[in-house]
Amino acid sequence: MKHPVNAFKQALRQGRSQIGLWHGLASPYVADLCAGLGYDWILLDGEHVPNTVQTLLAQLQAVSAHPIAPIVRPSWNDPVQIKLLLDMGAQNLLIPMVQNAEQAKAAVAATRYPPHGIRGVGAALARAARWGATTDYVARANQEMCVICQVETREALDNLDEILAVEGVDGVFIGPADLAASMGYLTEPGHPEVLSAIEDAIVRISKAGKAPGILQANVEAAHHYLSLGALFVAVGVDAVLLRQAATALLAQFKDEVAVPVAQPGAAY
Repeated sequence: MKHPVNAFKQALRQGRSQIGLWHGLASPYVADLCAGLGYDWILLDGEHVPNTVQTLLAQLQAVSAHPIAPIVRPSWNDPVQIKLLLDMGAQNLLIPMVQNAEQAKAAVAATRYPPHGIRGVGAALARAARWGATTDYVARANQEMCVICQVETREALDNLDEILAVEGVDGVFIGPADLAASMGYLTEPGHPEVLSAIEDAIVRISKAGKAPGILQANVEAAHHYLSLGALFVAVGVDAVLLRQAATALLAQFKDEVAVPVAQPGAAY
């Protein structure tokens, strides 16, 4: 058995936009449902939802039946956690709160076998290598890893060019909610200064030859970011979509129920 090409990483390198869905309900059953809808990628979140390595494994197994690229977000830029995620089959990682080039280098190193990184070698125990059946896994694993750094603060924006220069960083994902908070607009995610910073970052990332990404549930805004050069855009969050649909249905029967309206500029 040969190691497959990472189709998501290949698509980004070829400049083909990829539309994704955020999975935040921490359920393999829901992940299986969402993965079969036709999205290009699905985010399995280990930062803001109650996932563990074991529950993320179950979600990776559930979505593997579908032609969709899973991206796993660990809770932190932690090499020990990253090693476990890689061994259980994650190839695309979204690393939260990367503030500078040194942290970006650390994220890349955690995904690479020596001498290019610090990842421990345990392919015989790894689902990623099909427990040794993928005969060229160790030889090819490094080149098939896709590392995406999240830029979510004013400090990270100030260091964006240095982060983009790090070899092995395939893309940079703008975290709009945290960025707005960092810029002093926690309750105003649509503030012109925030939106301008996001647009500028997308253009800079694209010009550097890396893939820009963002989460934006507003359809018009998502199309706008795609037009600026964003290559991977999450256009919805399963938990939010469920809540909105369920509330809208209930509002047809109860006058006192208000349908939730997204705040201007909000990502969700």
